[in-house]
Amino acid sequence: MWKQFVNKFQRKSSKSGAASDSLSSSHCNAIGASFSDGIQRASSGNTVSSKSAAAVKRMSSSIFPSSVVAGIEPLLSFKDVSNAEKPNLFVSKLNICCVVFDFSDPNKNSAEKDIKRQALVDLLEYVHSGPPRFTEPMISASCKMFAANLFRIFPPNYRSNTGGGENDEEEPMFDPAWSHLQIIYDLLLQFIASPSLDAKVAKKFLDHSFVLKLLDLFDSEDPRERECLKSILHRVYGKFMVHRPYIRKAVSNIFFRFIFETERHNGIAELLEVFGSVISGFALPLKEEHKIFLWRTLIPLHKPKTVGIYMQRLTYCVIQFIEKEPKLASTVILGLLKYWPVTNSQKEVMFLSELEEILESTNVTEFQKCMVPMFQRIACCINSSHFQVSERALFLWNNDHIMGMVAQNRHVVLPLVIPALERNTRNHWNQAVQNLTLNVKKMLSEIDEGLVSACKRKFEEEEEKRPATDEKRRMIWEQLEKTASAFQPVTGKTAVLVTPISASPLIAAFI
Repeated sequence: MWKQFVNKFQRKSSKSGAASDSLSSSHCNAIGASFSDGIQRASSGNTVSSKSAAAVKRMSSSIFPSSVVAGIEPLLSFKDVSNAEKPNLFVSKLNICCVVFDFSDPNKNSAEKDIKRQALVDLLEYVHSGPPRFTEPMISASCKMFAANLFRIFPPNYRSNTGGGENDEEEPMFDPAWSHLQIIYDLLLQFIASPSLDAKVAKKFLDHSFVLKLLDLFDSEDPRERECLKSILHRVYGKFMVHRPYIRKAVSNIFFRFIFETERHNGIAELLEVFGSVISGFALPLKEEHKIFLWRTLIPLHKPKTVGIYMQRLTYCVIQFIEKEPKLASTVILGLLKYWPVTNSQKEVMFLSELEEILESTNVTEFQKCMVPMFQRIACCINSSHFQVSERALFLWNNDHIMGMVAQNRHVVLPLVIPALERNTRNHWNQAVQNLTLNVKKMLSEIDEGLVSACKRKFEEEEEKRPATDEKRRMIWEQLEKTASAFQPVTGKTAVLVTPISASPLIAAFI
């Protein structure tokens, strides 16, 4: 209905000099008249009273003040003005779109919202059509409109965010103003990607402050908004080379706050997805700045409990670094072992999956640098009482590339894993895990049966000695408890003489 009114208003403006006449008077009165005219046309043939028209006029003047628009009637279509007037109409429409409405009440200012939406659609069509060139006033007015509508403070996020798996995301929250925000984001994307936009001129308005506020929007709880921001950030990074170092630094700071302070942010997955493309475009050899980003940012991102939400994108970024520079593989694996989860089985399964992907891109030289601590950890995972962790660790041996590197270094690897495999066959409660363990033992026996037999004999010898070792440890603890009970508790300000550990034969024997 309102669209019909706008079309009739435009036809009326083209047939007569009504638009130019309205511009000669106060602009507030012009917009008020258009509102009253629209309401009269929308009615069922009844004439609206002059009192109602005056009320609508006052309402529209308060929402679209005369200082907002100047130079040309903003409700005109771009088709109805000459090419020389289109830049002024563009700025005029942008100015009227700077007015922000409350969308929590859908019935509030519905007429004005329709006019703003139509203006946004006109702007989007104009930018999409490929204007000759965006002038500096057009760029300035565009950035002002984007900032007025998009840059806002989000309410505090009180929802629990303690899950560790991929399926622990809560129901997304949708912004009620999305009907306008979506058009504005589309307009911003088209504006930045347009060949009519000169990056050298636009960087004065799309400055560091604008970029930083754009990055802050990634904390939106609306997944549709984050998806739009992802595309826009990628375009900004590609077009404005001068902003690239700043963007990398600002995103690193977002990651740091998430890792070490809040562990709450809605857009980590989207930011990592953008950086996956950024990392794939790094030139070789890699700069020290990029390696520091890997060591200090991407590796610690494995620490938060909610890593499952963005684990896939994080793994992709890490793999991109290793493919760029294979020497980083051992550093990445050691970093992964540093943040390895001990009590979270879901995270442990994800870490094992990432470890397999990393090992597929690892050469033998880097494999040898980290194989001892890595297979010590894998052995612990094989003996995990959580059957999914144990299964995932045993599935590693089905990878031909990993088995090839294990075969080349079997004299180091097999003594680390054979004891774990033997414990599984004897003690593990899950039958599927026991079957997988037997298959892995068979595969290792095919590689070097003599070494496997030697490792098994050594394990059995240690198991025979275990009761005596356990009994010796128990007696030492009993002696320590008896010695400690002989001492009187220290009270008041009594000085205490601390005996060095090396001075106590009992403690030394225990150690």
